[in-house]
Amino acid sequence: MKIELKEIAIQSLTNGFVDNDEQGVVAYGGKLDIRPPYQREFIYKDKQRDAVIDSVRNDFPLNVMYWAVRSGGDYEVIDGQQRTLSICQYVNGDYSINGLAFHNLQDDQQQQILDYKLMVYFCSGTDSEKLDWFRTINIAGEEHTAQELRNAVYAGPWTADAKRYFSKTGCAASGLAGDYMTGSPIRQDYLETAIDWMSEGKIEEYMSKHQHDKNAKPLWEYFRKVIDWVKSTFPEYRGEMRYVQWGPLYNQFKGKTLIPKTLEKEIARLMEDEDVTKKSGIYPYVLDRDERHLNIRAFSDKMKREAYERQKGICVKCKKKFPFEQMEGDHIKPWHKGGKTDAKNCQMLCEDDNRTKSGK
Repeated sequence: MKIELKEIAIQSLTNGFVDNDEQGVVAYGGKLDIRPPYQREFIYKDKQRDAVIDSVRNDFPLNVMYWAVRSGGDYEVIDGQQRTLSICQYVNGDYSINGLAFHNLQDDQQQQILDYKLMVYFCSGTDSEKLDWFRTINIAGEEHTAQELRNAVYAGPWTADAKRYFSKTGCAASGLAGDYMTGSPIRQDYLETAIDWMSEGKIEEYMSKHQHDKNAKPLWEYFRKVIDWVKSTFPEYRGEMRYVQWGPLYNQFKGKTLIPKTLEKEIARLMEDEDVTKKSGIYPYVLDRDERHLNIRAFSDKMKREAYERQKGICVKCKKKFPFEQMEGDHIKPWHKGGKTDAKNCQMLCEDDNRTKSGK
């Protein structure tokens, strides 16, 4: 790859700045694509954005940026998108700092900003070389997420369309399932989750297979079916639902007859059970009955010590005596049969017997 270092004045950079759905995000007289398909949305917080402008106004150096030279003579940002947008949006009057927008500054202050020189590496090479640079360069200080890197590696029409559904502020996925998801669409969390669910964990394999598909409609339709199934199966919404991995549950139980009223009755009871320490685990539990989802409250050291002394250190199963440290607390009446995690329901088993019982 050929690399050439140049100085670019902010006045030249911000010339022709446009940010809209029709024309994309461009600057530098329309020749610079600030957000090519593999790039993420703007993620800088106000403090970070303001720090860029503060550096410019004080003539402090910003880290070098990287632009890729396209075959037609235009350019695309490989690294420096967040700083570029911070500068362009400020000069464009999109935000102010401490109550002062660019147009509020004195003429000499405006000119100082416009004359500021940015250091830019112009990189010429193949698409794969440009993507390799994108994957390894992280000058701006905002580490790329795993899905952002995947978007770069598998850039194409499918990725661009998938981002339309899952990766923009106010995107369709956010409107449909924002209450059932964690993370942020602009950091690619929604897209990563949807692919993970549909591919059953084989994200890279799925993206590689579909990289050149014309659109991502099958992924979107699958995602809609998952969320529709969740809403019909569990119509009573609770905040804990956003922490559930719904895709695997849909994949396993979508064809089974489930009665929402019966499920809701059990869910409500378990929500009140103080022994259940992971409330979000109730939803998978009522479907597959695996108690590990619930993180059942453990017996305290005091409860276990009382049971140990009461048993005189003898395991109630094998009838052998063990040191306290080699025994574990166990429910006399199993939790799923109504047994509580309290002193009266605690018995001590040796490690082998407790693990044998747990495995049954």
